[in-house]
Amino acid sequence: MTSRSLGALIVGVALLTGCASLRNKLLHGVGPDYQRPSVMPPEEFRGMLGPPEAASLADLPWWGVFGDPVLQGLIKEALENNYNLQTAVARIEESRALVGVAASQFYPQVAYQAEAARQREFIPPIFGPVANAPFNAFLGAVSVTWEIDVWGRIRRSTEAARATLLASEEARRGVMLTLVSDVATAYFQLIELDRELAIARESAETYTDTLELFTRRYTGGTDTKLSTSRAEAALDASAASIAALKREIAQQENAISVLLGKHPESIPRGTALVEQTMPEMPPGLPSDLLQRRPDILQAEETMINANAEIGVAIANFFPTIGLSALYGNEASTIGNLFKNGFSVWNVVGNVGGPLFQGGKLLEQYEAQKAFWDEMIAQYRETIVQAFREVSDALAAQAELVGERVAREKQVAALREAVELSLLRYRGGHATYLDVLDAEQQLYPAEDGLAQTQRDQLSAVVTLYKALGGGWNLSDADWGKPH
Repeated sequence: MTSRSLGALIVGVALLTGCASLRNKLLHGVGPDYQRPSVMPPEEFRGMLGPPEAASLADLPWWGVFGDPVLQGLIKEALENNYNLQTAVARIEESRALVGVAASQFYPQVAYQAEAARQREFIPPIFGPVANAPFNAFLGAVSVTWEIDVWGRIRRSTEAARATLLASEEARRGVMLTLVSDVATAYFQLIELDRELAIARESAETYTDTLELFTRRYTGGTDTKLSTSRAEAALDASAASIAALKREIAQQENAISVLLGKHPESIPRGTALVEQTMPEMPPGLPSDLLQRRPDILQAEETMINANAEIGVAIANFFPTIGLSALYGNEASTIGNLFKNGFSVWNVVGNVGGPLFQGGKLLEQYEAQKAFWDEMIAQYRETIVQAFREVSDALAAQAELVGERVAREKQVAALREAVELSLLRYRGGHATYLDVLDAEQQLYPAEDGLAQTQRDQLSAVVTLYKALGGGWNLSDADWGKPH
């Protein structure tokens, strides 16, 4: 064995057995392997009642949260037809194709070429009387080129593309979860507007009755024109509210139609606002949030992409090693190209790399490192924002219970005040101002109660979204309520 062979053997053994880090670089490519940045989630959600539990509202499928059959149908229709979701699906297919583009460089690249030329070569007279007549040349060949991915540039590029694909899949799940919550929130807003419209119509009827009562007393000489004018003004204000609410309802229906991927049309209603029920479930363990929210998972895949691109930037410093080959036939006529033509072939090994590019490669590397730092900051910000959204929803749930109780008591007291004021007015013990004042306080209070009921429903929707609801659903199950 020569000294050169012995040296090669020693180097080979060192690579295979003695240098684990180098083996890893040759396996995965140069550049840092991804490690998730350290994140310390809080031990419990702020605003959570009771100790943390493993069970979570997020474990329920969306049809287990929203029991209204009409709302379920609207959500299912949105998941089938919403254009934002279709865009997200198309982006997944685009990213999947780009993974294939990146991975294709692993394999030899086979191409073909054909040439047809007419040319004349000048032969100096010193070689004797040789004809310089034009001649035809035809070439048909197949070529093969293959980059040997010693430094892992192709592997890191494929890793980056695969992370982009996974990020797009999480983005789609985020779109689905957002779509479910948007449809539910818009639906609850719609039925709350329906309730306000019913209150406005009820107030219009009451103001009509009050105006008739005041008019009769004014005609009989027992009341003044001022009372009828005030009652008429209250009736007109109620009519204006009815018109405004009808406009808002139409606009809300139009907004829901867009979520459903349809032109504006009327939206069906199911369970009334006051009859809606929502499950009460704990938020779960704070640490689970990192594995359930699509935006957090998407942010992490973006970090993986940024880390892999650092490896690509480092690999660009090293030479490209490859092989190429060509085989074909050449002849003076097309008919003889594959019959009497002569063979043309070559096999080439090549190595090429940068020497000086004005600092381009170094700046690309520095840019990728900065992008990695940027993605880490965005990842951590996404997590902080996620815990804030959960805490906001929990605070809303807790405080809205007491607010609803207070508003219900207020409405009950004001209804009693309206009845008593009418009785006292008919008995001559109260003025028209007492009646109008009681009525004008009642109806805004009823609107406030309806809005609080809507806010309670919306708070559950917000919490479900903030927790990454439906995280355990397969893609096929998202649009299939049981």
